[in-house]
Amino acid sequence: GQLRDVLQKGIQGIIDGIRINGHPTQRLPGSLSLCFEALEGEALILSLDLKGVAASTGSACSSGSLEPSHVLTAMGVPIEIAHGSARLTLGRDTTREDIDYVLEVLPDIVSRLRSMSPLRPSREAR
Repeated sequence: GQLRDVLQKGIQGIIDGIRINGHPTQRLPGSLSLCFEALEGEALILSLDLKGVAASTGSACSSGSLEPSHVLTAMGVPIEIAHGSARLTLGRDTTREDIDYVLEVLPDIVSRLRSMSPLRPSREAR
């Protein structure tokens, strides 16, 4: 859970419009589910993949579906925000350097995708 927490705090510190999904403390130590406002999760996943970062949209059991997670919508996440969901999974071999790399490439990806998004509010990724 320590690396997941470093990743979560890092993302929250550099990108606005983030929603962490799930209980604040009672969650799997190697999984971070979050929603990025004003962008499509699929575009985020593809952009991360181009940078060598493996990620997924939604839960493991719903991977491959383009519909927003029924679990997220049941939790009260608005559909337009649920469309920006991403799941980052950390494994036994994940290092601090891996986390630092994600934190290095993610802000530019989010900013670029939000600048092209029809869902974009007046604010941008910082």
